[in-house]
Amino acid sequence: MTRIRTADATFVRPVGLSESSVASVLRVPPEVAGQRLDVFVHSQLRRTSRTRAQAIVRGSAYDAEGRKLEPNDRVRAEQQVLLWRPPWDETPVPRDVPVLYEDDHVLAVDKPPMLPVHPTARYHHNTLIKILQAARPTSPFLSLGHRLDRETSGVMLVSKTRAFDRALKKQLAARHQVEKTYTAITWGLPDRGDGARAFRYVLGMQLDEHNRLGVKMRASDAPGALHAVTTFDVEAARRARGGRLYARVKCGLETGRQHQIRLHLASLGAPVVGDKLYGPDDRTFARAADGELTPDDAEMLELPRHALHAARLALSHPITGAPLVIEAPLPRDMAEFWAALLPP
Repeated sequence: MTRIRTADATFVRPVGLSESSVASVLRVPPEVAGQRLDVFVHSQLRRTSRTRAQAIVRGSAYDAEGRKLEPNDRVRAEQQVLLWRPPWDETPVPRDVPVLYEDDHVLAVDKPPMLPVHPTARYHHNTLIKILQAARPTSPFLSLGHRLDRETSGVMLVSKTRAFDRALKKQLAARHQVEKTYTAITWGLPDRGDGARAFRYVLGMQLDEHNRLGVKMRASDAPGALHAVTTFDVEAARRARGGRLYARVKCGLETGRQHQIRLHLASLGAPVVGDKLYGPDDRTFARAADGELTPDDAEMLELPRHALHAARLALSHPITGAPLVIEAPLPRDMAEFWAALLPP
């Protein structure tokens, strides 16, 4: 992305805009000079649909002199395109974060689905760490020990001391005496071709440079691809009333790559229910980011989020060395979805 810091840009605030409005500044690289403005903006806002990009241009695009820009304007090399908007009205998030375990060094919580762990442009105050800091104003130190996707629920460790934080991250990076187990509900049964219900799966992966979303991974055996290993155990299978087959799958991580479980399951013909990126249509990912999911999208996805849950984390305590096993029960949305299905 060719976004530049507002502090490094020189521009005039358009007449009539609220003083509280803020700008995202996009620099036009020479190689795309002459493109339509809506095409350029669409290429920069990778999680945004083309229709949404056009609407953003019509409602918020100005040049550095404060002149309104239109979707069919042609961009110039090194031009600054400013997208003006009000400060984010943050999307509400779940704020009930159950504590699973706590000692002097660590806080283990059951992260609810749809709660981000890291601040983003859209979520700054409504994040796991901000909620915990607000609930524990006297805690001198709280730091995320690892990450989970916003839609993924389950076990998360939050460091309470710097010494624990350093030791935990070193241990997780080395994967020394660490076991991470997830539960997924999938469309269909994962099948590597031999009918096995429990197996170890090795499949390299790398960023899909041809996918415009900029975050999707793809299977790869090319030099430089990330080594990725997941173990799968199909615990049960059920069907919907219409006959569609589903599986509840226990997933173990031997490596910890971004989107690893979701990509591996999709490559085995059993994507995670509700997965907007590796499911039946990755265009739903952009529509969800724009708040523009259709009723047809919701029917296709079946759940508002992907059905993946960090069920268990086992490791030796980074400070004391004692065994530490944290488990989080299956969340209500996944439990109710599974309970509504029928025996095969």
